[in-house]
Amino acid sequence: MILIKDIEVYSPKCIGKKDILVSFDKIAYISDNIAIPDKDFPEVKVINGDGLIAAPGIIDLHVHAAGGGGEGGFKTRTPELTLTNLTLSGVTTCVGLLGTDGSTRSMGNLIAKLRALEEEGITTYSWTGCYEVPTRTITDSARSDIIFMDKIIGVGEIAVSDHRGSNPSCDDLIHLASECRVGGMLSGKCGILHMHLGDGKRGLEPIFDVIKNSDVPYENLLPTHINRNNLVYKQSIEYAKAGGYVDITTGIKPEGDTAVYAAEVYETLLKEKISPYHITMSSDAGGSMPIFDENNRLVSLKTELPSTDMETIRMCISHGISMEEALIPLTSSPAKLLKLKGKGNIKENYDADILLLDKNLSIHTVISKGKIMVDNYKAVIRGSFEN
Repeated sequence: MILIKDIEVYSPKCIGKKDILVSFDKIAYISDNIAIPDKDFPEVKVINGDGLIAAPGIIDLHVHAAGGGGEGGFKTRTPELTLTNLTLSGVTTCVGLLGTDGSTRSMGNLIAKLRALEEEGITTYSWTGCYEVPTRTITDSARSDIIFMDKIIGVGEIAVSDHRGSNPSCDDLIHLASECRVGGMLSGKCGILHMHLGDGKRGLEPIFDVIKNSDVPYENLLPTHINRNNLVYKQSIEYAKAGGYVDITTGIKPEGDTAVYAAEVYETLLKEKISPYHITMSSDAGGSMPIFDENNRLVSLKTELPSTDMETIRMCISHGISMEEALIPLTSSPAKLLKLKGKGNIKENYDADILLLDKNLSIHTVISKGKIMVDNYKAVIRGSFEN
């Protein structure tokens, strides 16, 4: 058991200074003062939380855990992420996915990697598929993947308005979204179609077309990378105002005159009176961040780590956004939208996924499923092949 004493708790709502008792993998008790019995009681590790902040572990819903990339040839295939790439960034739950490459990367590879990360100490889920349509699955259909595969919660990332995708028609997207919805209904999962937005001329229009021409509700659609250029940025405001859900990529940083920092987009959406529970953020870590010229020729390529999630939280606060609102898109909002029970909040009977942050919002301690993964800014549990 772990007892965190005298710590300012953001659930993400601030509930003041509390003591938090962790038992096995759950938050057992939260109170103003928790005393350990003098005798006949199991050993308890006590953490002095004075001067620290407790926040929910980050839920990153878009992570290329098994690597991605390849747009510049085989040598540009990005490597797999390690356990400490995630835990040192405060990520205690990640949702893995494939991207451009559904040929040299497979769903089998991805699920194996996610199971390895789970064994090493964090919680993992998966999207099924890749950029292309018809997309890659493990069973005979996306619907069956969602129903029968415990880790799979929806389909993604399907490329929309991107020259690297397969130019799906409106009917293609409606069919996939319907498969997701029914698969989710039958399995009790979110059943979301998670769509990658590229730099194509139509931007978000294909997703508007799905809403206009089908009965698929907004909660089964989640476009991402809405801060990649001014077109999709502006369209996403209209989409969210109409009731849609949007995902902002923390790993996208201004390149030239197009991309926008995640914190700036979030600030604008809040000013437009859009609920933070219609907004999620994710890193796109492990995938490639290619830059193409006006003729779609590759100019450069890099990859990001999930550390951009915490960087964005700090940037949000520097922009005057409250701590609670800065945390929501990476904690309670994805937990609610993705139907991840017991995640995203510091509450009794919830999973013990807790970050302890110092006054500079640097990560001091990471607790994942009740185990200390990072202590005093250093990883104390490392992946199987990490030095």
